[in-house]
Amino acid sequence: MIRKKGFSSERYIEAQSAAVLKRINEFDKLYLEFGGKLTYDGHASRVLPGFKPTTKIDLLKNLGELEIIYCINANDLESDRRLGDFELTYREQTLKDIKEIRKNGLEVNHLCITFFEGRSEVKKFKKEIENLGIKVYTHKRIEGYPDKVNKIIDGFSKQRFIKTKTKLVIVTGASGGSGKMATAMAQVYNERKNGVNAGFSKYELFPIWNLALNHPINIAYEAATADLGDYNMIDSYHWKAYKIKAVNYNRDVENFKILRKIYSLVAGKKILSRFKSPTDMGINMAKKGIIDDKICRSAAIKEIKRRDKIYKKEFKAGRESIETVKRMKKILNKIKK
Repeated sequence: MIRKKGFSSERYIEAQSAAVLKRINEFDKLYLEFGGKLTYDGHASRVLPGFKPTTKIDLLKNLGELEIIYCINANDLESDRRLGDFELTYREQTLKDIKEIRKNGLEVNHLCITFFEGRSEVKKFKKEIENLGIKVYTHKRIEGYPDKVNKIIDGFSKQRFIKTKTKLVIVTGASGGSGKMATAMAQVYNERKNGVNAGFSKYELFPIWNLALNHPINIAYEAATADLGDYNMIDSYHWKAYKIKAVNYNRDVENFKILRKIYSLVAGKKILSRFKSPTDMGINMAKKGIIDDKICRSAAIKEIKRRDKIYKKEFKAGRESIETVKRMKKILNKIKK
């Protein structure tokens, strides 16, 4: 049975590429943080029928010369944290991503181990990555990050600088919490110290900022992150600046005040007039790819129900909390209204 398309990857890649290239031209060098899965985005392909799992890779190939910094969290590596659709360990996911990126004609040019404390297991993995021909850097935990801004700047100056040559640098990682943002900000700070007009932005996909707060696609994002406690909200900064309703998720909105302060110290106060909201900092043209809203709504509702079943099953097995199950109940109520 052929699945009906509600999303055009081609239209999306065209619009997103143009937006990224426009952002690159604002700086001498752009560090672009890529959240979510780079090589395979199962969630996106389920809620946006027609979104190819390799769309993000295809998009990168459309952007010309670039380098990739891949971040991993030393603590998650040691704890053997399991990730994503395939339930791989952190180590397995990292190696799979490197292999997939290479298979798709791109290269992980640099790997940065964040929260590094020099433990033997992490050193062993560092050597394993170096044997693949990838340059490995280690960054220590920055004391006070992200709240104590002055300490953070001092911390950025002490992190080992990752030398890159291209105008666009993608900063990605094995999962959330891998240290992508801190790595990118440290790079921007040190680039600027060296006289390079470097900037930072975030590649975003979910929530889709210019869809309604309670659109099923955005609710499906809440379902996907119910175990983390994430939820969507109206970006109050964007509303204040432009009187336009934009959807963002709680952590981005809550952290923006601190992030904006860090960014202004890293990149100069002029940057504040360019980025007035977390939505401004992101680049997200996903709505341009939606060609049939009804099909996407239906797929998103199906995905929300699928997530609910998974969380209940995990709870029964003792691997998920009752808080997540309760949160999912509230999320389900949103699609029943």
